[in-house]
Amino acid sequence: MKLMAGNSNLPLARDIAAYLELPLTNALVRRFADEEIFVEILENVRGEDVFILQSTGFPANDNLMELLVCIDALKRASAKRITAVVPYFGYARQDRKPGPRTPISAKLVANLVTVAGADRVLSVDLHAGQIQGFFDIPTDNLYAAPVMSADIKARFEGHNLMVVSPDVGGVVRARALAKRLDNAPLAIVDKRRERAGESEVMNIIGEVEGRFCILIDDIVDSAGTLCNAAAALKEAGAEDVVAYCTHGVLSGGAVARVEGSQLSELVITDSIGSHEMIKDARRIRHLTIAPLLAEAIRRIADESSVSSLFD
Repeated sequence: MKLMAGNSNLPLARDIAAYLELPLTNALVRRFADEEIFVEILENVRGEDVFILQSTGFPANDNLMELLVCIDALKRASAKRITAVVPYFGYARQDRKPGPRTPISAKLVANLVTVAGADRVLSVDLHAGQIQGFFDIPTDNLYAAPVMSADIKARFEGHNLMVVSPDVGGVVRARALAKRLDNAPLAIVDKRRERAGESEVMNIIGEVEGRFCILIDDIVDSAGTLCNAAAALKEAGAEDVVAYCTHGVLSGGAVARVEGSQLSELVITDSIGSHEMIKDARRIRHLTIAPLLAEAIRRIADESSVSSLFD
């Protein structure tokens, strides 16, 4: 097999390559003066099982187009099978029509990836599980919960843990993490979102007084939801609040918001390449999912079970 990387998250791609003891495929991915993307694969990939790693985070449209052009280049170079490894699937939040005359962009992107020539897709913590059904090709949705639960046990063993979902929609995710933490109790933050990017905490379902609260979510973008939830939990008597999120989008003033919040720590994975402000933040820590993705890639290449990774 061969592993190829776009420009969106080269550090993660190098870590995966090191785990698999494979060199990254020699390829040129650059832009013309007008920002058109050009890809040239500088080694033979004919008949190869190729995995192209590219998150579609900021700038989402550039990174998505780069992925599509890389897939097309591999297809025209006669690769036997092309797997798009997209740790962060950027348009996943547009998975339904929230109102009249609005798009379902996640389905559109799924169509684009399929038509470009991908034979398989591998992602991590899709915002909605049903997005797997938007693809007409095999799609594996990995979970960061094992990585997070191992870190929580290592750092917070002995604390009076409670897993908290920041909204009703994340209860399934929170329950899965709580189960891994020896069936820790579960609480839910009931919030009302008035408009996109803003949230208002209403009340907390569950007894959090004296508890060490672990907030769990898939995406942290503006960080308003997490910061409001942390403030509400503290007000309700929580001992401490730590947040774990798979995808650290952290756009706009999110980093400053986290730094000034009631959160003791925000833990994110390296599914998205981090900018300098995130790297310099005192309250933001990274977990790597490189071994998780590398092991899934190895199993797909060997035609063995991926789901057994989570047993």
